[in-house]
Amino acid sequence: MKDIVLYFCLYLFLVSFLRESNAVSQVQNNGVYIVYMGAADASNAKNHQTDLMSSLIRRKKDAIVHSYKNGFSGFAARLSEAEANSIAQKPGVISVFHDPVLKLHTTRSWDFLQYQNDVEITSGPVSGFDSSPKVADTIIGILDTGIWPESESFSDNDMSAVPSRWRGTCMESHDFSSSKCNKKLVGARFYDDSGEDDRKLSGSVRDQNGHGTHVASTAAGNPISGASYYGLAAGTAKGGSPGSRIAMYRVCTSDGCRGSAIMKAFDDAVADGVDVLSLSLGSSSGLEPEFSNDPIAIGAFHAVEKGILVVCSAGNDGPSTKSVVNVAPWILTVAATTIDRDFETDIVLGGNKLIKGGGISFGNLTNSAVYPLISGDLAKSEENDVSEKNARSCLPDSLDEKKVKGKIVLCHNRDEGYSPSDKLEEVKSKGGIGFILVDDNARTVAPKFKSFAAAVVTEKDGNEILSYINSTRNPVASILPTVSKNKYKPAPVVAYFSSRGPAYNTHNLLKPDITAPGVAILAAWPGNDTKEAVLGQEPPLFNILSGTSMSCPHVSGIAAIVKAQNPSWSPSAIKSAIMTTAIQTNNLKAPITTNSGSIATPYDIGAGEASPSRAINPGLVYETYAADYLQFLCSMGYDTLKIKLISKTVPDDFSCPTNSSSESISKMNYPSIAVSNIKENETKEVTRMVTNVAEEEATYTAIIKAPTGLEVQVIPNKLVFTNNSKKLSYEVSFKASSKPKGDLFGSITWTNGKYKIQSPFVVTTYF
Repeated sequence: MKDIVLYFCLYLFLVSFLRESNAVSQVQNNGVYIVYMGAADASNAKNHQTDLMSSLIRRKKDAIVHSYKNGFSGFAARLSEAEANSIAQKPGVISVFHDPVLKLHTTRSWDFLQYQNDVEITSGPVSGFDSSPKVADTIIGILDTGIWPESESFSDNDMSAVPSRWRGTCMESHDFSSSKCNKKLVGARFYDDSGEDDRKLSGSVRDQNGHGTHVASTAAGNPISGASYYGLAAGTAKGGSPGSRIAMYRVCTSDGCRGSAIMKAFDDAVADGVDVLSLSLGSSSGLEPEFSNDPIAIGAFHAVEKGILVVCSAGNDGPSTKSVVNVAPWILTVAATTIDRDFETDIVLGGNKLIKGGGISFGNLTNSAVYPLISGDLAKSEENDVSEKNARSCLPDSLDEKKVKGKIVLCHNRDEGYSPSDKLEEVKSKGGIGFILVDDNARTVAPKFKSFAAAVVTEKDGNEILSYINSTRNPVASILPTVSKNKYKPAPVVAYFSSRGPAYNTHNLLKPDITAPGVAILAAWPGNDTKEAVLGQEPPLFNILSGTSMSCPHVSGIAAIVKAQNPSWSPSAIKSAIMTTAIQTNNLKAPITTNSGSIATPYDIGAGEASPSRAINPGLVYETYAADYLQFLCSMGYDTLKIKLISKTVPDDFSCPTNSSSESISKMNYPSIAVSNIKENETKEVTRMVTNVAEEEATYTAIIKAPTGLEVQVIPNKLVFTNNSKKLSYEVSFKASSKPKGDLFGSITWTNGKYKIQSPFVVTTYF
């Protein structure tokens, strides 16, 4: 009888398991897919799209989530796997792929106790520029988490009428009326996968996260005097292009940033009439899909075809190599560096020994070293076989309350399995009154501890504190409130989290393109965020965040200014102007370095640190034409038929070369040069063309900076521009004179005494 009962229970379990498995399978197979159908201008593409969408709607009324018709053709729909596979075989369809969820590029890992909704973002370092005069009447479209329209950063005082070329809208919702838009915030759209009626009730462009507000004000916020984060970083907060208008496209929710929404925002932005698009989001390193399955690459390609420059963050998965994302050549990809400001939180040891720590803390300990100090290993719990290693790192349940209560605790951050906030909580929960974290990387950003007395120190300083603890019978200390220190040196420094090149899947294309401030950037914040408030204070109107999310809008603001000053320039000309006028030195007049102290390479900073003043008038530009992008697609393995579906600019007689390979990417007319697979005594050649955008006739001479073991020649080494010769070409040859090793970096600079147009290059021995 017992056996029968046992078998019956097992049968019920299997039935239940199979039902649940089948339900999960159905959820997966009936998810949202994106159907990409290329250029929007071809009549046959429109017909194919209409037929496919009509067929789906006849089967299921709410099958269609989004349709794309302005910048490109296609749609997002709820499909089974079988339906998706079937549609992929239909005429006019380039690709069908699952709707991916991308993430914001801010590094939150050091923002202790900051819980802003459930959006998984990486918030990193941010910095600021002295922006140009308020003259740029351009429109920056921002794809992000929405906006807080009440912020002073988005006031339209003294602004002229909205340009007549603007065709966008201000979508209303339960908490956002159309009156929230003005002459500054000219457009607001939001996206989700609900029906039209549900969307009006549940969706909104209002920022519930803070990220979008911060990014928008960094790109184009008004100058606001007296801005600060509870008194820190006090001064005037302003965007890179304060005269520009803002159009917000809320594509991110608490679930992340849906690829289908991103593509819809691109499609709308093309029709709305933006000048620049800014995206501080993307995939994780190593997970970036190939271009026909990449929502950002697809949307950006068609936006650039329409004359819109697209600026994207490089990602926060550094300092690992091959971690850069958003690497399509038609995208301007931005890394992150520090600025000359430090948030210093000093630690006073017994005997008045001062240790300069970092982070942001508003603790209320006295200035004198009177509080008992202990290291995590000495505060180890004797229960549950806690190891000394775990206690040293202050892991959860590793410390003894009796040993910690009333003390400042020194904790190491070598265990990556737990976040610094977990370790801080362990100290607080056991009655600790102060927290010192030992971490070189965290010291370079500004982790927030709010009202708790806490600081971050380097390994060197941590060892000094530990030595004091171990050599003193009754060690004592205090942690002082944070102060801002300006003119900090050296700066800029490459942020440890900033994603690095070379591109994982794209050879012979140097990425990132440029770097900009991305560490501890002050910008506008939603005024109702009580979670971000310091104890006893009102929510902040400005906040400090870090990440390539913050560096991206700096460059978007610069691009908007360059566009305003040079309205006829193409997106690639603006990109070239920003890249070739970049700065490669820091405020010590030495080469820019990484967080570890090594000299930064183009894999870290691209062409260098963006310069707003120089980019407006670069002298010469490299224009990357549609033909370059088409040849690039050939090199990436796309056939002629598919390319003709993707682009409306393909000539009738176009065909991919029979010998097309990734090596031909090196010959694209790009502002930087990447050549791979060079062998000893082998010579490789590339050609570039520059356009004179300065008013005067001029003669430019080439200056070559080449590494040991590589011979570089430029022919001709002089370029003479006249009224009749505005475009001139030159050839660069690279010869490995000895057996080359690794990556060889250098630069080619054209100068006439007034202008310097610099292009970085890298030559490698591998693909």
